[in-house]
Amino acid sequence: MTINGGISFWHATDGTAPAQPPRAPLTGNTTADVVIVGGGYTGLWTAYYLKTAAPDLRVTVLEQKFCGYGASGRNGGWLYNGIAGRDRYAALHGHQAAQRLQHAMNETVTEVIDTAAKEGIDADIHRGGVLEVARTPAQLSRLKAFHTAELAFGETDRELYDATDTRARINVADAVGSSWTPHGARIHPLKLVNGLAAACERLGVVIHESTPVTEIAPRRALTPYGTVRAPYVLRCTEGFTAALKGQKRSWLPMNSSMIATAPLPPEVWSQLGWSDAATLGDMAHAYMYAQRTADDRIAIGGRGVPYRYGSRTDNDGRTQPATITALTNLLESFFPALAGVEITHAWSGVLGVPRDWCATVTLDATTGLGWAGGYVGSGVATANLAARTLRDLVLNDRTPLTTLPWVNHKVRRWEPEPFRWLGVQALYAAYREADRRETTTHTPTTTPLARLADRISGRG
Repeated sequence: MTINGGISFWHATDGTAPAQPPRAPLTGNTTADVVIVGGGYTGLWTAYYLKTAAPDLRVTVLEQKFCGYGASGRNGGWLYNGIAGRDRYAALHGHQAAQRLQHAMNETVTEVIDTAAKEGIDADIHRGGVLEVARTPAQLSRLKAFHTAELAFGETDRELYDATDTRARINVADAVGSSWTPHGARIHPLKLVNGLAAACERLGVVIHESTPVTEIAPRRALTPYGTVRAPYVLRCTEGFTAALKGQKRSWLPMNSSMIATAPLPPEVWSQLGWSDAATLGDMAHAYMYAQRTADDRIAIGGRGVPYRYGSRTDNDGRTQPATITALTNLLESFFPALAGVEITHAWSGVLGVPRDWCATVTLDATTGLGWAGGYVGSGVATANLAARTLRDLVLNDRTPLTTLPWVNHKVRRWEPEPFRWLGVQALYAAYREADRRETTTHTPTTTPLARLADRISGRG
């Protein structure tokens, strides 16, 4: 029987014993030096780095449910060096500026791993890199272009494999090539959240759970239980941003869903050849992402139903039965030996998508309002870089991080409904149809339909 929802598979397997008791909600008006809205990776890393740099700073985190309830506790467990918007930043600020951003992301993977070790956080981290495969001629063309672009941005340790070498890494059916980077690791995302929250509290950060923030204004965050006033108010709400007053069209909450198999026996892993626990992705337009978990399952994800009308965000992780079927079929397509495998868990979550698909970090010194996010599904590592950047901006330190091209980038708002819903549905219908055509026709180039979708969406 498949458990559908319950927040995520990670919440069922974080291994915390005894379970972390709920943190107390806010109980009245109070003050702080910095108030952070959101108890996920961005908020917790920001609190951590602020208190590490300035121990006397009074830092308060407000979380509507509990730490790790959102994307930080539901994602695919990819700690890797991808960042949304790099090509656009190269166009706006020059190749060298975007190259610095990419270099910072490469270093961020190591920063997270080293900091987790320093704080004694056991998050099932395994640095096996990221393998992204192509399974059609068109995907192979995109893969080679992608690989060349990564080299041009300074990732000289990336490797390109043919079909034979790809299957030697992971035996993916129909694989015709792949690109591998060492700048990636498998993690258990919720274990990282829980360990990070505990590290913050050891430093003196105050975390209030069950405290929804209804409005953010200059130098104050309003909740049903009181107002926290502070010189700096930092919005770290990613896919849940639309729930805040005045933020309905800031970032679109994109849905992504996952399934996890039962633990697989050693003979199956031998057949799959997935020995190094590299995370796995592909070059499809409606792409997938997967990992080999620490307890020998496969957790695999994809878009499913991409967006709910009106920017609705949550139902405690439940996903549609049709999405479970689609992800199961995708899993068996990649690995035919898994036909009929037991799917034990299914879940979903939302990620934040800006209108131009560019992740950003911003601080307005005149109002004290700051924010970071819009990671478009690459937030596990990007949140750490964003947090260190917010730290430097709040402390008014001019550092190499504060001069990266994503700092204070302005993004236009999404269209109102029903145009927003219609546009996203049409976009992903086009991507799915493009994938179908490329698979059935074996065309060596990306279909015009997908190119058009990229231009309309703002991705191209």
